[in-house]
Amino acid sequence: MKWRDIPRHARAYILYHVIVSPLLITWYMVPLYMYMTGYNVLEIGVIFTAVEILSIPVTYVIGRIFERVPIKHGLILIDALEGTSCIFYGLAYGPIAPIMLLIGLVIDDVSSMFYPLYQAAERLLYPKDRMEEVFAWHVRLPELSQLFGFLVLGYIFGYVFTSPKDYRLAFFFFGASSLVTMAYLALSLPRMDAKERVDVEKFEFRVDREFRLILLMEALTTLAWSMAPEIVLLNYVINVLGKTLFEVMIIEGAISIGAIAATYMSERISKERRFLAIGIGYSLISLWALIMFLGPSLYIAVIAYAVSRFGDTLAFPFYRSWVFGRIPGDKASTVLSALASYRKIIAIVSPALAGLLASIMPTLPYLVSLLLFIASSVVMIVYDRLTSSQS
Repeated sequence: MKWRDIPRHARAYILYHVIVSPLLITWYMVPLYMYMTGYNVLEIGVIFTAVEILSIPVTYVIGRIFERVPIKHGLILIDALEGTSCIFYGLAYGPIAPIMLLIGLVIDDVSSMFYPLYQAAERLLYPKDRMEEVFAWHVRLPELSQLFGFLVLGYIFGYVFTSPKDYRLAFFFFGASSLVTMAYLALSLPRMDAKERVDVEKFEFRVDREFRLILLMEALTTLAWSMAPEIVLLNYVINVLGKTLFEVMIIEGAISIGAIAATYMSERISKERRFLAIGIGYSLISLWALIMFLGPSLYIAVIAYAVSRFGDTLAFPFYRSWVFGRIPGDKASTVLSALASYRKIIAIVSPALAGLLASIMPTLPYLVSLLLFIASSVVMIVYDRLTSSQS
């Protein structure tokens, strides 16, 4: 599928992700700032779990609210909240630093509760009959942007501006940049409001066998990824290998290259073999977890993360289109928000548990991820064989 064949508003939405992708480096800079100012991996994990607990009840409510409010407004609110959280990170200095960090983390976590609106927007903007092909572009272009952006910013904040003060000034800059992305969303996307939905009274959703399988896969993969968060990678590269943020961003660059390569392969796989593609993807992620558990050198870790992202991206369009195929577009925000709440509850203690395991052995969290991804792979491959034999 060529770029010009994608609908105009879908192209605008993809370009939005191209713009914001480099700014996601704050996901690494915030915990690194915490390491720099005296926190250890266990303390950071416990703090992140506390933040998750504080924000659970709001998640499902958000989906119900946005049955009546345009989805575009929710996307703008995400950027507003994330920009505000960066301002609080910038204020994290002196005696008030712990309070400012906690407020910033809570605000950032609240913004993540709106992330199902991204999926709801994709469900409405992307053509149903060519969903996998559009998702290839959805992954490819933002990953290219992130590849170059992360390397440049990683070098700047890994070797040039490396003090806590420099990081606080950077947080202010990232916070202000949200004004640009908010303006872009306001000007480039349609409303995506209640006109595209049905009334709640007309809405029926049946949790059949296939959707129960989706719930199982959501549980397995959520736990698997949440056991190896950014704090674990940072702890290993910074505190064990003795490297800097730039080396972490080299790993992220390899992740982007793996993702871009996988988008070209995913375009050549038929929808009929989607479950096999998902199973193979999770098998490759399992290989990453095994390598990382063995405590690799930086260069081996770079390769391992590239393999992981290749597998994840290979599975992504087929998994996402499979989930979307089970959800009515006019109630996407409600169902996807319910799924987000489900994932949040499942992963509630994962940051603290990951921090505890990493404090015992820096690569131990990867072993748990390995076992969970192996289970995910087996489930998808078995289901592929069952569906193939029935067709």
